[in-house]
Amino acid sequence: MEKTEKVLHLKSSRGRKVRVVREHYLREDVPCFSALCEANCRNEGKVLPGDVTHYVVPDVGVVRDFLEVLEFAELRGIVFMQTACQSVQHHRGRRQYNRLRSLLRDPRHNCILFSNEFQTYSYCPREKGESQEKWHSRCVYHAAVWYYNHLAGQKPVVMITEDQEAMVEYSSLSTGVYVISTQEYLQTFWPDLPAANELYTSIAQALRVRESESQEREYVEHLPLEVLEAGIKSGRYIQGTLNVNKHRAQTEAFVRIEGSTSKNSELSSDVLVPGWRQRNRAVHGDVVVVELLPRVEWRGRETALSNGDGEDRPAEEPQSQPMPTGRVVGILQRNWRDYVVTFPPREEVQSQSRNSQRILVIPWDCRIPKIRICTQQAEALQDQRVIVRLDSWESSSLYPNGHCVQVLGVAGQLETEVATILVENSIRVLPFSEAQLKEMPVNSADCPWRVEAGPEGQRRDLRDSHLVFSVDPPGCEDVDDTLSVRELPGGNLELGVHIADVTHFVPAGSLTDLEARSRATTYYLADRRYDMLPPVLSADLCSLLGGVDRYAMSVLWELDGRSLAVQDVWFGRTLIRSSYQLHYELAQGLLEGRGAEEVAELADLPVEEKKQRLGELRRALERLTHVARHLRAQRDRGGALELEGVEVRAQLDAEGNIAALVPRQPLEVHETVAECMIFANHWVAKKIQASFPHQALLRHHPPPRQEFFSQLCESASARGFSIETRSNKALAVSLDRAVDPSDPLVNRLLRMMATQAMSNALYFSTGSCPEEQYYHYGLALKHYTHFTSPIRRYADIIVHRLLMAAVEKDHGAEPWVALPNNKELQEQAQQINNKNRAAQQAQKQSTELFQYLYFRDKDPLTDERCMADAVIYTIRANGVLVFIPRYGIKGGVYLKNREGQVVSVRPDGGCDWQPGMLHRFPDRISASTAQGTHNFNLFDHITVRISVQVSRCHADSLYLEVVSSRPHQCTELEPGGARGPGVQGKSELVQEVVRSAEEASQLEEERGRAPEIAGEEQEFRQSTGVTLYSVLQEIGELALLELAAR
Repeated sequence: MEKTEKVLHLKSSRGRKVRVVREHYLREDVPCFSALCEANCRNEGKVLPGDVTHYVVPDVGVVRDFLEVLEFAELRGIVFMQTACQSVQHHRGRRQYNRLRSLLRDPRHNCILFSNEFQTYSYCPREKGESQEKWHSRCVYHAAVWYYNHLAGQKPVVMITEDQEAMVEYSSLSTGVYVISTQEYLQTFWPDLPAANELYTSIAQALRVRESESQEREYVEHLPLEVLEAGIKSGRYIQGTLNVNKHRAQTEAFVRIEGSTSKNSELSSDVLVPGWRQRNRAVHGDVVVVELLPRVEWRGRETALSNGDGEDRPAEEPQSQPMPTGRVVGILQRNWRDYVVTFPPREEVQSQSRNSQRILVIPWDCRIPKIRICTQQAEALQDQRVIVRLDSWESSSLYPNGHCVQVLGVAGQLETEVATILVENSIRVLPFSEAQLKEMPVNSADCPWRVEAGPEGQRRDLRDSHLVFSVDPPGCEDVDDTLSVRELPGGNLELGVHIADVTHFVPAGSLTDLEARSRATTYYLADRRYDMLPPVLSADLCSLLGGVDRYAMSVLWELDGRSLAVQDVWFGRTLIRSSYQLHYELAQGLLEGRGAEEVAELADLPVEEKKQRLGELRRALERLTHVARHLRAQRDRGGALELEGVEVRAQLDAEGNIAALVPRQPLEVHETVAECMIFANHWVAKKIQASFPHQALLRHHPPPRQEFFSQLCESASARGFSIETRSNKALAVSLDRAVDPSDPLVNRLLRMMATQAMSNALYFSTGSCPEEQYYHYGLALKHYTHFTSPIRRYADIIVHRLLMAAVEKDHGAEPWVALPNNKELQEQAQQINNKNRAAQQAQKQSTELFQYLYFRDKDPLTDERCMADAVIYTIRANGVLVFIPRYGIKGGVYLKNREGQVVSVRPDGGCDWQPGMLHRFPDRISASTAQGTHNFNLFDHITVRISVQVSRCHADSLYLEVVSSRPHQCTELEPGGARGPGVQGKSELVQEVVRSAEEASQLEEERGRAPEIAGEEQEFRQSTGVTLYSVLQEIGELALLELAAR
């Protein structure tokens, strides 16, 4: 090893130039990571393949500015030099550097990092007077030459650069090492990869535009980082994440003060940031620093309904009480992502294009400002959805600059809109790679998979000793969990929860594990799902199907026969065979003494044996129900909440395709299964936390902020109910009492409002959170985690590994897998939280998409399906918010139009627009016209007409118009009594939209040109069957995302 010195010229946080001299050690045995190496390098991990035509070495400027181009999987054999990677770290910040590191770690990309600055013969010291740019280019070229010679000239090496001087200087210095521009490389070697060529052109144009920006300031410059940090520490400034109100994107944004170090004791709510100017170039999601304005300039939240059209509202709009108001003075972290945009109408493009094809495109997400891009394809991209990335937003520019990345398809088509939802939520699900699928076990008719007899004591065999069964929604493929209950000698009971042993098939660090970690969850949309694991696991070998041997992770409790108190608990690996695969309705029927003929496993048995086994199954279900009632009563005494969510399930046809989307009927067996799963999650959480106090993955639910309950309390008070919110137990008791015998929807709506007030439950590492914050508010449990769904949640896979490590620790053995430390585990927890949030939002937007598509082609004036009963649940200054049970829709109903007219109610209940005034009260809103005064009270039932407001650039929206002050009367009797309309409406909605999309696709194929998106849809959909059965599992625990912020 050779010691030398390395001189660095860096900038301090104050902007000063600093000369740093560091010790630098060189050695000869730096691995090259090439399969062609003949020098016996210690190449561990990813290795460059030998079947490529050449290796490519990007220069510093290419890695810094064109990393997106290098992310194309088709570009193979890329050697990233350490010099280039360090430049990205120093000049592009942590976000870009982490992106580069992820690319290097990703096994799907053929690229490696070569540490050229530690290799004795490839290291180049900086010469006196040499500029940093020239030094970097010389280092990369010198390393490329060494790499070519090291491999004995087996592969040519192509260095790509944007430096014209470097091309002239190095292009003819060494045989076998070629120096060309990035554009020439793409055009020469990858002419059949137009996406990469177009992306390069787009980024190059954006860079040229950035260089030619005017220096006239449009915004105030951000304060230096050291000033921001000092201000946060002293309490002068407040740090938080900027959240733009999507209904008032132009005028309202908020910064939540949670986690800030502000010492201002007056701050008990979010900080309002009004208008674009006060945001000072911050984009929704950025971590910002705000300075409070003087108290006389504080404003209130606008209380009138808004249609979210982005228009500036007049200052005299009704407002709530003044709240802390501030302005952005700095940005700590840019959280930019990919944005889907639409080009403006052709006439606007023509007027803008006079300025060198610089176009202002309109993001699909109305919270994002218009983005300036430079393109020559504005005409061709009309009516298309396009992915754009932001490059910069200088103080001299009104709008941020960006570049085009990819065309998704024609706006308005089903597949394009679904792709838009995925991109907007940063969900990227590629097909499982061939390498990942090679890791999977084989299970076919020719080579059936069988359980293996492991070492003695490794698994407890429960196949002959336990009656194991599952209870799931109809048509369920990925059966995560099964149950057992039996009486032990002496009168005690044994309760068992058996969960699919996914970790047996997915070793830590395998390609399948890395992909599952990246996805973090299975994504459920209204008409499809994207699995976290390959189908051979999710729908077969890890699915605890009936009548087949399966590996499981089990928790077995011995319960006192009288008190049901836990006497003992056992955790471990088991071998099970599920005897019955029941669905919820069948299990409930068996409990009620019916449904015996529907048990498929008993169909072909002799009468006596069938009677005996049916009796065993019923007794097991009755015992399970008895235990679950006891468990629920325990949690109820602790203050567990029963909250209302949007609960739907998919009805599947014989082919496994979705036939209808219907509300879930409340059955006791739902609660029975849920209580057993909660019980298992709770005990596993206690076990892993006790074994690993500082590196266990738990899940907590922080108590909600009291101000979020204001709408709930006001609405309940209007109906004569008092809601206590001082604790979860007080809230649960008061919600149970708030029942109106004449209208069951009142209690349902109050529980929905309580759900909206809740914060989301989050995963965390125990070493990063004080123990008093472990508590799960909604479930009233001190310890909680997720253990019961490893097929569709990566958090459960982590917990399974922790649990087995804890069991091995009890037996004095070393863990069979290396456990993540607290820092690593917290990073994984945060990533899973983000992915879960994205999955919930995508599911919600997907449901809304189907609602829009369903109503879009219907005539609201003549089609009975556009008329529905609605219940008022919130009063606003110019209208009301309503809930439509038939379709599960919430939205605003205006009682005052743009012309200033208000709703006038005729004697028959019909409504017209007349000159008049509105008067808002806490429990009602009065519309006064020449015809008289009518009160619209909280929880009144009214009739609304549903139509679609089509938007060219954003998602469509539903427009609700009051047509009668009386409840809507259906013209025909619908099945299911009071809940029938919901069932019928949801069924029609999904079936009709899917059918229309399929007919359009068939029509295109008959014309000889298949839709462009069809190929992508076929490639990226991960499941052959379209299902939605597992969407129920999360809803009861997680708060609804949509706050009533209109």
